[in-house]
Amino acid sequence: MGKEKKIIFQQKININDRKLKIPVDNNITEKIKKSPVRQSTEEDKVYSLSLRPLSLDDFIGQTDIVESLKVSLEAAKQRKEAIEHILLSGPPGLGKTSLANIVAHEMDARITITSGPAIERAGDLIGILTNLETGDILFIDEIHRLSKVVEEFLYPAMENFKIDFVVDKGPYARTINFNLKPFTLIGATTRSGLLTSPLRTRFGIFYHLEFYSHEDLSKIIIRSAKKLNIPIDESAALEIAKRSRGTPRIANRLLRRVRDYAQVRTKEGIINTTVVKSAMKTLGIDSQGLDEIDIRLLKLIHNNYNGGPVGVETLAATLNEEVDTLVEVIEPYLLKMGYIRRTQRGRELTELAKKHINLLSLSIDSNNG
Repeated sequence: MGKEKKIIFQQKININDRKLKIPVDNNITEKIKKSPVRQSTEEDKVYSLSLRPLSLDDFIGQTDIVESLKVSLEAAKQRKEAIEHILLSGPPGLGKTSLANIVAHEMDARITITSGPAIERAGDLIGILTNLETGDILFIDEIHRLSKVVEEFLYPAMENFKIDFVVDKGPYARTINFNLKPFTLIGATTRSGLLTSPLRTRFGIFYHLEFYSHEDLSKIIIRSAKKLNIPIDESAALEIAKRSRGTPRIANRLLRRVRDYAQVRTKEGIINTTVVKSAMKTLGIDSQGLDEIDIRLLKLIHNNYNGGPVGVETLAATLNEEVDTLVEVIEPYLLKMGYIRRTQRGRELTELAKKHINLLSLSIDSNNG
């Protein structure tokens, strides 16, 4: 088993038997919990921990990444050194945090978890870095949201395992160099384009996670159902997978919602295709995995703007959503499905999206009739 996983924050550095006080935000743990990228229900937190794969052999999907990572991990273990810094990018819920925990488990290392928005000052980062032991993993989620000042402290830490900071002011100012123990930084981002070039080039390993196939999601759902003792057949698992937007996190969430429906509305409590379709109808999720906000977005472009183009700020204001929510959460799946296009003039609907909207209209009309 790996070492205990916990977050430690350094508040003092001993240099030449003198204690140099570094300003550290003592409320940083609470900020990590309240960070936007960490917002989820208690149920989601409990289940996501219990359903995460513990090793690369248990990890389903992302085959090329898994095989490449196995080679890098084995090579690092043979050389008895820390694996190179890793950058994981891709939409939310595809397994970036799971892979970071797997790397720590495979390397038998302690992992320290934080997020970009939680590290507000350089002193916070210094406190974290000075507590890392040889071979430890530092995982920074949403790393593209680090402030410029904090990011610049990372450069020498990643490259030479040292940090330089200035104490005192004016003519008394001096630079102090502090050597760090070799560690591995794993950065996760949903928007790799926002990373600065100096930070990106200091990572030795780059992986971009893609959306999962229906077959891989079906395997994940069946495995999760076994862990949760939920009776489900393969056809029902595939039906849930088709509506999971290519994302394991959504697949596990839908599995729990269908379980609730089966438990309350059926005598047997067994999940089959009929139960899945009925449950999805109550959840407002159509056969392609589009939910209410997706359909509202498509219909808005179709009905109000004649199929586009229309600016993303206009869409966000009309839907009463944040621009980041549209760009990072909603649009990636619609782009993957070929329902919208991003152009210099704005968002446009494709012919495929128009056909889907027409089918939805026909379905509503038939139900009303």
